[in-house]
Amino acid sequence: MSNKFVRSSKYRHVFANVPKRDDVWDGVRLTKSAWDSNWVTASGKWVAVAWQTAGGGAVGILDAQKPGKLEPTQVPVVSGHKGAVLDLEFDPFNDDIFATVSEDCTAKIWKLPSEGLKNGEQLTEDIQTLKGHKRKVGVVKYHPVVENVIATASTDYDVKVWDIEKGSALFTTTGHTNLIQSLDWNYDGSLLVSNAKDKKVRVIDPRQQAIAAEGNSHVGVKGGRALWLGKHDKIASVGFGSGASREFMIWDSKNMSAPIFKQNLDNAAGIIMPFYDEDADLLFFAGKGDGGIRYYEVIPEAEPNEMIFEVSTYRTNDSTAGCGAVHRRHCNVSQNEIIRLYQVTGSQVRPLSFQVPRKSDLFQDDLFPEARGDEPNLALDAWVGGQNATPKLVSLEHGFVATAKGDKNISKVADGAAGDQAKIDELTKRIAQLESQIADRDARIKELEGQ
Repeated sequence: MSNKFVRSSKYRHVFANVPKRDDVWDGVRLTKSAWDSNWVTASGKWVAVAWQTAGGGAVGILDAQKPGKLEPTQVPVVSGHKGAVLDLEFDPFNDDIFATVSEDCTAKIWKLPSEGLKNGEQLTEDIQTLKGHKRKVGVVKYHPVVENVIATASTDYDVKVWDIEKGSALFTTTGHTNLIQSLDWNYDGSLLVSNAKDKKVRVIDPRQQAIAAEGNSHVGVKGGRALWLGKHDKIASVGFGSGASREFMIWDSKNMSAPIFKQNLDNAAGIIMPFYDEDADLLFFAGKGDGGIRYYEVIPEAEPNEMIFEVSTYRTNDSTAGCGAVHRRHCNVSQNEIIRLYQVTGSQVRPLSFQVPRKSDLFQDDLFPEARGDEPNLALDAWVGGQNATPKLVSLEHGFVATAKGDKNISKVADGAAGDQAKIDELTKRIAQLESQIADRDARIKELEGQ
């Protein structure tokens, strides 16, 4: 990392505008699950938090425009999973729709009323349930260009891509040999990147149902993540090194034989949650259990030793338990807000507004190029057939106005189909048991033959 001289950069003075007490949500009951997840996701209207309840499987819904002191029993809750919620994400094309995945081996799609849920109201009816994984599902990620498509990763080591409208899996990619800890789509939605506990970063071609490339990443035993560097063919991964120190790497997705850049961070024990601002090329690291959020400027096309420059660190004495980012289109351009992170700490959710100081009140077009809008840019059939497209962009000069949304054309999987899937799952489990018994028998036979 080069820091030998002062660089000319419009992001050198980016700072986090710390919220006032009245601008935070206080009274949050974050899930106590030991799973590694960000635990919070946000749209322009809502902030959704994995919620601690007696039965598990709940999500608390906060109005993004109405922070303040919460009475936990009055927080609207979405609840329908039979096990704890392990990951969640809002639909990039609809502020009222989000996906959850759970220990109950399913993914669910939820639609909030456009006016929101009432205080204390509980939403229990999802608009789609996706069944097919054989074990708990720990990761969910919406497609960035095609509507009603998500990718999920499970502890059965499979990565599935789903057609939400039909409630069926389009593609399944095998090849992982341990827990899949993260997924991320590239800019045009043609590839995925995964980080797994087998200490490998993999580039996945979901339509070919194949691992396109893989590299040996962080050797530490704790969790890690990987994500694409926005519009570029580079990948960032975070994890732990041999001395239990936290570190990150930059990869060229076209050559995964070794990382092109590696940097130690510190010796803290918390897992890092990475975020990337694709319009500013800023990389953010929020560490679980510590109060700091580091951020770096990335020059993806530069030589490795001139690629990463540390900008600053937001520091607080309160440890981070979860964190989520909102799309650039929802940022306040009048305040030169380039990214907003929702930090969960203790019983609070704090909106951290990262801003670029400027003297002028005029729109800063160099800070705000056209950004992702809320409309898809490619039909599902075209994508399945092999076509690609970049996200549809919108100008932010006069503020973002959401497009009108009609009802989703979703055919919910019928109970009968769900029953058939349950039978399949039961038979699959029985097959696994029989295979285990056969393996034990073969091992015993070899043992006896050796005597």
